[in-house]
Amino acid sequence: MSSSQPPSPSHPKVTLTNAPDYRDTYANSVQIRVSMWDFHLTFGTLRRETPEEVNIENSQGIYLSPQQAKAFWNILGQNLAQYQQTFGNIALEPQPPQLPTGPVN
Repeated sequence: MSSSQPPSPSHPKVTLTNAPDYRDTYANSVQIRVSMWDFHLTFGTLRRETPEEVNIENSQGIYLSPQQAKAFWNILGQNLAQYQQTFGNIALEPQPPQLPTGPVN
């Protein structure tokens, strides 16, 4: 049995809504600029056109206060640790897929 308590000043009710222009976007590139007042994260898609040329198409820039950047860093670290505990270590360099050896049933 669970009990429901009304919101309090220390634990307000949180309602999540998406803005009309909300969208999910894939990014495999993030650039970070830092100033005394904020962190600016620019997300984009990196494509290697040729061995000598890389193209990065930026799609979204997000400003975070230093406090929000630190909170983001903490929660991202917790989620990365949980991911690695479940799925294994994340290599920063791409690794070839591990194909099974021997007969496949």
